[in-house]
Amino acid sequence: MLENVQNLQNQIESTTLATKEDADKFKLTHLSKKGSIQELFKAFREVPPAEKKAFGAALNALKQLAEQRYTEASQSFESESVLGENGDLTRSGNPHDLGSIHPINAIKDEILDIFKRIGFNVSTGPEVEDDWHNFTALNFPEEHPARDMQDTFFVQRNPDWALRTHTSSVQVRAMENVAPPIRTISPGRVFRNEAISSRSHCVFHQIEGLYIDKDVSFADLKQVLMYFAQEFFGKAKIRMRPSYFPFTEPSAEVDVYWGLENEIDHKITKGTGWLEVMGCGMVDPNVLKANGIDPDIYTGYAFGMGIERIAMNRYQIPDIRLFTENDKRFLSQFKTGL
Repeated sequence: MLENVQNLQNQIESTTLATKEDADKFKLTHLSKKGSIQELFKAFREVPPAEKKAFGAALNALKQLAEQRYTEASQSFESESVLGENGDLTRSGNPHDLGSIHPINAIKDEILDIFKRIGFNVSTGPEVEDDWHNFTALNFPEEHPARDMQDTFFVQRNPDWALRTHTSSVQVRAMENVAPPIRTISPGRVFRNEAISSRSHCVFHQIEGLYIDKDVSFADLKQVLMYFAQEFFGKAKIRMRPSYFPFTEPSAEVDVYWGLENEIDHKITKGTGWLEVMGCGMVDPNVLKANGIDPDIYTGYAFGMGIERIAMNRYQIPDIRLFTENDKRFLSQFKTGL
């Protein structure tokens, strides 16, 4: 039996481990559970008692030799991998995939840049608001359905506080803290209990604008929105349809003429050629009064739009849930160049 150990030792010592594949094969042949050394350990029981001590010592030495050879070879291959072909430690490591800007943020930043160019500053506010900033100061009557539990997420222990339902609350804070003229744009998350279908979400993103000064007219509002439509959509033709919002009077919905050049145009405009993009109107005098601004001296306009809707149209995204699922396959499509 000792002769078998000596023969295997000679074989292990003479084996060349020039590549990682050689080392892997060596480990499988000699050090695995079905390897040659393990087979000798199984044969240990058949060794005569007088020879067991010598055989066991030789067998342990053989295993240590094999493990040492394999370890030294593996470490040398790892060292070569770190150093690279030229042994240059200053070479950069394996590159990581670059992240991408979320489509919601990309659209938000583009819209903000457009309005910054014409003098609007950016304002933000808290996402948990009191009744005054979220409703009362914006001319919402006590019986208005938006105050109902079906539409608003109220704070359980204090019904006077809720998750804001629009970023108009930021505009209220601007009117409270800044004397006219006020020209601000307010982006942010808003929360509404609109679980009416499997594709609905309770968290949305809005951008709302406010301009208050002397002699501000509806014509000024239309001119600004035409400028936005041209800059963002590349479309100069808009239309304004009468609508209702508690905080503006008169109020309107704004459509951009998208056209009907292909099947996608027909789909997103429902065959009309017009795409609804936002709501707007002149700030109601009651809102100005509630926020300490004299409506006999100042007038203003406001507008607001949902970012998800615009992003879905821009990128032809079929399902709003894709924005929040964090699927890397979806997000990787919005990478920008370095």
